[in-house]
Amino acid sequence: MDEPLPALNPHEIRVLGCLVEKAVTTPDYYPLTLNSLTLACNQQSNRDPVVAFDETTVVRALDGLREKRLASVFTGAESRVAKYKHALTDALLLTPAEVGLLCMLMLRGPQTLAELRTRTERFQPFESLAEVEEALQVLAARQPQPLVVKLPRLPGTKEPRYAHLLAGPIDVAALAAGAASPAPEPATLLVRAENDRLAQLTAEVAALRAELAELRQQFAEFRKQFE
Repeated sequence: MDEPLPALNPHEIRVLGCLVEKAVTTPDYYPLTLNSLTLACNQQSNRDPVVAFDETTVVRALDGLREKRLASVFTGAESRVAKYKHALTDALLLTPAEVGLLCMLMLRGPQTLAELRTRTERFQPFESLAEVEEALQVLAARQPQPLVVKLPRLPGTKEPRYAHLLAGPIDVAALAAGAASPAPEPATLLVRAENDRLAQLTAEVAALRAELAELRQQFAEFRKQFE
């Protein structure tokens, strides 16, 4: 890799992680159709956070990944629909162990050595935690772009965790703040989003009413000139 990869957004991270995962775990059904990829993104298990992407969101993420040369469309002779595959290993020349580590970090967020060792078993078994740490250190020392980082031990945790850097630098302060308070439930996030949208619409209506009142006043003054 001669040049660093452009930063990926969260949707691109999830889609790329799913493509990498399914290439290994379900090779008979890979490359993936848009429907299969969307279902993979929205899995309830082995995902953090759990999301509810629609196909439009997945297509936009795929477009971004294709622009970054990290995904492509597969059109084989036996396929009647477009299918998608990743190009992460081509872009970064990764070993199976490194692919597994990055994939799990993309799909499940920051994790400890023990968690990564267990969850990457399907990609490349690690004999010990020392082997996991060694592979992570290689990824952290990649040039010209480190791919993972060891995070400081956060309040309330016993072990440090590792995170990928495909989305750019990690905001450690934000992680620490998140660890200090429980994560809001999905329903809470939904209500907050609805409240924010309602507040925005209310402000827009108020602005339109004020503008309309001003126009009426100007029109009234204009009519007085001809009376």
